This record gives sequence, C-alpha cells and structure tokens, in this order.
Amino acid sequence: MSGRADFPIPTFGAALPSDDRRLADLANEAERCRVALAAAPHDPRRHAAYGEMLHRLGQAQAAEPHLREALRLRPDDAATWSNLGLVLLDLGRAGEAESCARTALRLQPAFADAHNALGMAHYAQGCVAEAENSFRGALRLAPEHPHALLNLGTALQSLDRLEEAHSCYVDALSAGAAPGKVLNNLGLLLQELGQLDEAEAVCRAALDQDPDRIEARVNLALLLLARGDYVEGWRAYESRLLLPGAQTRRFLQPQWTGATPPDGRTILLHAEQGFGDTLQFCRYAPLLAAAGARVLLEVPPALVRLAKTLTGVAAVVTAGDPLPPFDLHCPLMSLPVAFGTTLDSIPHSLPYLQADPVQEADWRQALAQVPGRRIGLVWAGSARLDHPHAAALDRRRSVSLAALAPLAAIPACSFISLQLGVAAAQPSPPGMQLHDPTAHLHDFADTAAVIAALDAVVSVDSAVAHLAGAMGKPVFLLNRFDTCWRWLHGRDDSPWYPTLRQFRQPARHDWATPITQLAQALADFQP
Repeated sequence: MSGRADFPIPTFGAALPSDDRRLADLANEAERCRVALAAAPHDPRRHAAYGEMLHRLGQAQAAEPHLREALRLRPDDAATWSNLGLVLLDLGRAGEAESCARTALRLQPAFADAHNALGMAHYAQGCVAEAENSFRGALRLAPEHPHALLNLGTALQSLDRLEEAHSCYVDALSAGAAPGKVLNNLGLLLQELGQLDEAEAVCRAALDQDPDRIEARVNLALLLLARGDYVEGWRAYESRLLLPGAQTRRFLQPQWTGATPPDGRTILLHAEQGFGDTLQFCRYAPLLAAAGARVLLEVPPALVRLAKTLTGVAAVVTAGDPLPPFDLHCPLMSLPVAFGTTLDSIPHSLPYLQADPVQEADWRQALAQVPGRRIGLVWAGSARLDHPHAAALDRRRSVSLAALAPLAAIPACSFISLQLGVAAAQPSPPGMQLHDPTAHLHDFADTAAVIAALDAVVSVDSAVAHLAGAMGKPVFLLNRFDTCWRWLHGRDDSPWYPTLRQFRQPARHDWATPITQLAQALADFQP
C-alpha cells in the first residue's frame, strides 16, 4: 500500500504470522516448499505453502496461481482464501481481495486473520470506517493480534483519532508486531502532532530496526526536507524510486545524476508525481539546458501547453506518447540532488512559467468590469480517495468556502474562483463577490492565463499555489499545521517562491486564526 511519495507513507501488517523474518530464511523455506511441491504436485497444502512463501518473498504474481490451485483442490480452506486476498491486495485488486476475505469468513467466521485481511481490503478501497470495524473484529477474537493492532492504528490515524492510534501502536509493539513498521507509523503520527525532534528520532529508530524498509527511509527524507536539511534529505528521498507501486520509469538509458556535465547530450526529464511537484521542479529544466544539455520534458497532457513556455526546453512530450531519442534521463524530483541543491542555492528566478499573451489579454478584458482588487481563490485540494492517508491529509489542508466568510468583509476586493472538482459546488458566503470562470479552464495554460489577469492568488496547498508562484504572482498560502515538506517548518515565506507568504495553522484544526490573519493581509495588500 505504497506508491506516491509526495506525502508520508504508513505501513501495514499482513495476516501472515511471520512475514517479517529475514529474507534469507524465507528464501530457504520457499525452496524447501518448492521441492516438496515437486514431489507431490497435486497436494493442495503444498501449493498453499509454496504460494504463501512466494508472497512473503514479495513475489505476489508468482504466488497467485499456486494459491488458486490449492483452492481448486481444496475449496473449503479458509486460510488459503485469506492469503489469496492478501496477494490480490498487493497486486492492486482490492475488490477481489475483499471477496476472498469474505469467503474465508463464511467458511470460518471466527478467523481473526481473515477479519484483518478484510479490513485491509476495505482500507485499500478508501472505506476506512469499515476497515476499523474489521480490525476490531479481529481483535475481539485475538486481542493481541499484532497486525490487527498495527492496522487499526493506521485506520484511526487516517480518521484523525491520533491518541487512539498512538495507543494501538504501543500495544502492537508489545504484541510483537514488526518494530520497523510500527515505528514508521508512529513517526508519521508525531509529525502530524508537530513533535519533529521526537518524530525524527523514531524514524531513525525504525531504520535501525529494519534498514531495508523503504517507506521509513522516504518518510525520514520528507521530515529532513521539511526541516531544511537538504544535504541528507535529498539523498534519502531517492529511496522513493524503490517503493512498491511507485511510478518509476525504467529506461535502457542511464539516469543523469549530476556526476558528469551534460556535454551536449539529450536528457529526458520526466514528471513522476502530482501536478504541484511537476510545477515546482520543472524550474530545473532551464538550468540543465544552460549547462549544455538538450532537454526533453515529458509531462501529463494538462501541463503540455504551459511547459512549452519554459526557457531552453527543446521539446515537450505528452506522457504516453512515443519518446524521441535521448541519451540520459532524470525524474524531475531527482534534479535537486543532481544539482546539489541547498536552502541557499534553490533556483528561484521568476517567472519561469508564462501565460499565453493572447489568452492573458482576453482574460484581462473579460475581467475588466470586476470591481476592486481581483484575487484568485482555491480552498480545497484533490481528495485522492484511493489512498486513505492522503485523503486524510487533503481533509487537513482544505477549508470549506464557508470558513472564508471573513474575506467577504474586505473592502474593494473581488474573488475569482480557480477551484475545480467537487468542492467547487460549495456556495459562497454571504457578501462575497465570487466570479467563476472555471468552465473555461481545460488545462494549466488556461488557468495561467486567468492568473496573469489577477492581482494575487489565495490558495490552500494545491497545484494552483505552485503555478501562481512560478509565474511570480503574489500568493497567499493557507497552510495546515502539519505542513507539507516543501513549505518548510518555522517559516512564513518560501525560498522556492519569493512572492509567496504563508498563513499557517498555529494548532491542529485551527483555521480561524490564519484566515483572520489572511483577511488583514488582503485588506492591506496593494497590487
């Protein structure tokens, strides 16, 4: 249950009781199971045992046919149904995994491992409350089930019930859950509470317990980056490319690491995470071109037109289209380590992204009758419901439009909605002059043209904040208490975007304070 690495990553416990043994021991036992199966190829227990061992070795695809063969030969085996569900979870087939867990429970209703597996399937489908119920069901049957305790803690953390989650993690450690997994999640919880020193110590302890746990290394990297420790942070963040399910590109051409100068070679830069990440780190493309590279840039379709305004880029390629020839490649978010970026050397020459002049002129004319200062407004991020931990993060970074009611009292100020998605349907507070051009926004170049015609942008932590910052527009960022690593801790500015000012929650759930501060700043703002 990993994947994207632009937000912290919790770890889960499986229903398999010994999935945390040393890899060499697992490999030896798997070989014994393979030999035993070869001697009795029609024995369902041996198919089940070999499939289970393959799964523990991380070979879910190879495990599936053996577990299915075991069930063909012995369809009433609840444990094998439960284990097949875990395999399907690892293969990204959560709906099928849920069906397998339910079959196991029909066969054996008091099977704690199957309740735990069902909870994991619910969680993977974004059904966190249902996952909580299943984990609690496992614990009613086996109160010291280490994996159910760990998983219940993860579910409770996603439901913002941090004290309960903390208690589950402590109990999971006492019950024998893998310390590396539990400490990884506990480190994330401490970050959410703003206890950064304790969080770093726990993240490092997780790696001491399990040096190969990639999630823990990525989470430590995000913490270090948030604290401004870019030397160790960027190096550790390269571990994201090893995450299971990461959107890592595989090429025959080597990755450019900055160890050698470009020397006229063609280097493909490719986006790997969200829109905001791409907008933030495409700033390195002109630097690479200035260093002597011929730069190709591959981005999602919504960014293609905008990316063509970057200086020095030879060609912009739409993600999914055939790639032209190139000599080297580099993920966009590996460029800071390749350039040896520190807090003092962040490239912040603005603007590095531009609006189309014709579109900008059209929007200036269209908005000419809007009175007063024209302020763009984004109040919610993308929910990412496929990942409950990320969905919880989005709930923390987003505000309701109604909560922005104090902005309506600012004199000589009109607001232009740049909000897309479900949140765009929220009614505006009484008295707020909110104009909505979003029906005309089909890609980020369209959004850039509207922003160019505005005086400033108010946004929560979203891609629009990055876009406006990259264009050199004044940005007023409403920021959550447990800030994203890119905004750094203890600052109300941003070395990445000199025109950006932060208004951060002083405590969890407190939006009233930063919104009041924002209203005063907008009242004083002179374009």
